[in-house]
Amino acid sequence: MSTPMTTYSFRLYVVGQTPRSASAASNLRGLCDTYLPGCHEIEVIDAAARPDLAEEERILATPTVIRVAPLPKFRVIGDLSDQGRVARFLGLPGVDTASPEGPER
Repeated sequence: MSTPMTTYSFRLYVVGQTPRSASAASNLRGLCDTYLPGCHEIEVIDAAARPDLAEEERILATPTVIRVAPLPKFRVIGDLSDQGRVARFLGLPGVDTASPEGPER
């Protein structure tokens, strides 16, 4: 009997429908398809439309992705184009997860 896969949940904070926002969303989807096929959820949040959520998560710059689950939380700011680096900083399985910043507190 196989053990169930852990579902990874991400929130991507962007501002508007800009090329930078679209690029970050595309890069995150590609990253998840590569490292977490079939066991991830992505929620894209427009920080301008939902300032309450952005404030709650202390979003100071966009795009920002937060790994919400499994805990601990990790975050990466930027367009997410360097898949290896982003995967490492988000603590994805199968990657060296040593992050100089450590988990979010």
